[in-house]
Amino acid sequence: MSGGSSRDPVEEAGLESFPASDPPAWGLGTREGTARISTPFDFASTADEVLSGVRLSGRRAIVTGATSGIGIETARALAHAGADVTLAVRDVEAGKKVAHAIAAARRCRVHVALLELSSPRSVRDFVEEWRGPLHILVNNAGIMALPELQRSTEGWELQFATNFMGHMGLTVGLHDALAAANGARIVSLGSSGSLFSPVNFDDLHFNFIPYTPFVAYGQSKTACILLAMEANRRWSGEGIFANALNPGAIATNLQKHSGGLKTPKERQKSVQQGAATSVLLAASPLLSGVGGRYFEDCNEAEIVPVRSADYRGVAPYALDATNAHRLWEIAACLLH
Repeated sequence: MSGGSSRDPVEEAGLESFPASDPPAWGLGTREGTARISTPFDFASTADEVLSGVRLSGRRAIVTGATSGIGIETARALAHAGADVTLAVRDVEAGKKVAHAIAAARRCRVHVALLELSSPRSVRDFVEEWRGPLHILVNNAGIMALPELQRSTEGWELQFATNFMGHMGLTVGLHDALAAANGARIVSLGSSGSLFSPVNFDDLHFNFIPYTPFVAYGQSKTACILLAMEANRRWSGEGIFANALNPGAIATNLQKHSGGLKTPKERQKSVQQGAATSVLLAASPLLSGVGGRYFEDCNEAEIVPVRSADYRGVAPYALDATNAHRLWEIAACLLH
């Protein structure tokens, strides 16, 4: 489905849909006249189940942070479905080991390239080296809950610099490659952590606000969601569709600063389940032509007015079009 089509992508993909919740009185983050998307997949679905029968031959994909956790599984599932996958990683030697393991299990094309997301120079170098179209960009890498305030060389709070600013520079830098694909997808990994903080536009880098690990992490993940919303608004007419997601609670190296995963066992996912929503957005024909939405457990998430005990749903500030536009403009100036 092209960006100029007037057909409903939910109907065109043959998905079940149901009315969105009544918009709250303050009206933020709602999409009037749209319906939340439901797929045949759920909490327990795995990446391989989502891509069963999907053939990605001729498609080129980039997965950031593909040396651990769901990044490895996302790259593996895409590669085994036939995609030509580049692992964009800061530890190239670790990336080579992952690439070898993926290719050893099934003959496929997996490449490794250096990318340090906290460094704008590294992001620019990666972009300058890329040649040809790009069909799938999975902005997966991230750091979480640094115990003390750390800054990038530009003076940016390090979680914001890594999780958002690096992916912003990468996404914008690869725009032409995405447009050349004639139907590209951008996948931006948010988190239930986004429920802990909106983007604080008056103090992005904790120059005044006392630093709190999860507030900083939450801000960075809200920013990742807003990145997908604004990219989709700007580029869907060029056939570039962007969505964001919460992969769920998966025990990985991401929690090394927070003492490990504390989510109750019944709400924890395996790595294979954690990557399912990522590959759904990246490659499933069920979401062809769908953009500007936020998913969890392989279905579109509900917009919630308050953070619940199970951390489900998405805050309205993370989908707000004004916030998305403002953040994009600020980030573009910082990167210029």
